[in-house]
Amino acid sequence: MDATGLAVDLSTALRRREISAEELLEAVIQRTEQISTVLNPIAVKLYDRARRTAKIADKRLANGTGGSLCGLPVTIKDSQWLAGVPCANGSKSLKDFVPDRTSAAVASLEQAGAVIFAKTTCPEFSLVGITDSELYGRTSNPWNLGRTPGGSSGGAGVAVATGLGPLSLGGDGGGSIRIPAAFCGVVGFKPSFGHIDREPCFPAWKSLVCYGPMARTVADARLMLSALAQTTTNFTKSKPRAEKLTGLRLIVSEDLGFAPIDTDVRDRFRRLVDILANAGAELLYDDPGLPSSVETWGTTAAYDAWKHHQESPNQAGVGEIARLFLEFGAQFTNSEFRAAQQQRHRISHAYARLFERTGARVLLTPTVGCEAFPHDRVFPERIDNTSIELPWIDWAGFLYDANLTGMPSCVLPMGIGDDGLPVSVQLVGPTGTDIEVLDVAEQLESLVNWHHRYANGTDHAAFQEML
Repeated sequence: MDATGLAVDLSTALRRREISAEELLEAVIQRTEQISTVLNPIAVKLYDRARRTAKIADKRLANGTGGSLCGLPVTIKDSQWLAGVPCANGSKSLKDFVPDRTSAAVASLEQAGAVIFAKTTCPEFSLVGITDSELYGRTSNPWNLGRTPGGSSGGAGVAVATGLGPLSLGGDGGGSIRIPAAFCGVVGFKPSFGHIDREPCFPAWKSLVCYGPMARTVADARLMLSALAQTTTNFTKSKPRAEKLTGLRLIVSEDLGFAPIDTDVRDRFRRLVDILANAGAELLYDDPGLPSSVETWGTTAAYDAWKHHQESPNQAGVGEIARLFLEFGAQFTNSEFRAAQQQRHRISHAYARLFERTGARVLLTPTVGCEAFPHDRVFPERIDNTSIELPWIDWAGFLYDANLTGMPSCVLPMGIGDDGLPVSVQLVGPTGTDIEVLDVAEQLESLVNWHHRYANGTDHAAFQEML
């Protein structure tokens, strides 16, 4: 893979007829079968369906009519609707649910010629930041099989990191694209809210969740995003990149004033900031001046999940972690939920003021304050001043504000932590500045030079020893 990305390179090879879509699919299926027994990233295999799609893609490529993703093997998340395909969303209670409609985002991928060959694993109802369910079992991190890949798009992160197709469609309601991207050493992009049409879909978290690309590089993410976006914007085309970052104004915060962060992650983040300073960027140390948004996000997400679960006909068979999350949501009143929505507005205003007073368009923070943690980490974790415990709280504290406000956020690997796992940087911009965020992310990616400095998950020695 060169500096552009695996998806971009494969798309070029397909159009030049250096490889056929059918040949590429069979290679990916073979690798998927090999890796699935070790890491368990796949929830539903769609091989026969994909073979039919690949055959059509080859005909279109031969006559030059294929779309931007024509012939590329792609995975989607188990929570995402594809007509006629099981959609359990990681839950035994939904194991028999088969939608008769397709999400607009998934349909956009297929219209662009993507060959959807599998659905990736997620935790039950996609509620938490690990990927382990009673329905599909545990998914492991390719960098260390004893660690989580994160979640809820954990299977997607593993798929991209290990070469099970170059692209995966994730979903992010509280970091669910960005956590596994960080833990697995890949790029994840949460677009501005509303840029990607995801209806029809499950009803919960409709004010929080965005669908977005998970990929090896920013260029690959742009390619997928252009196929997904319901706009005339071509995300694969950006302003010419300067050779240097001289004069680029960036806001920097290593903890947002509240987020817990491990020493090694802080150290790697400071190293990246030094690289940016040496490259000529103008760095402004600031933050929105807010307390942690954990309570606001937790109230919004848990109450909304509980409310919609109460209205669902599928009540039986819910696992322990999902049950605890729903019980946490049940303790809130309508007025407390409304108060959380008012706080969301205050958070949005605080970020607007931050960007206005600094004149910057991008804020840099760590993505997650830790490396991927062991599977046996004690869950759930207790929330202050409540009698109920809930997994996935403070360690994802950098991520909630982008969901609460609708801001775009791109994460990419910035180095290796003390435990030998990837650590990641997050770039956030005002709502609607998706292209600007991607432009800066691509420049940072070039400076970090991840793919040349570090073995990625596909080639990592510890992983290869298990095959």
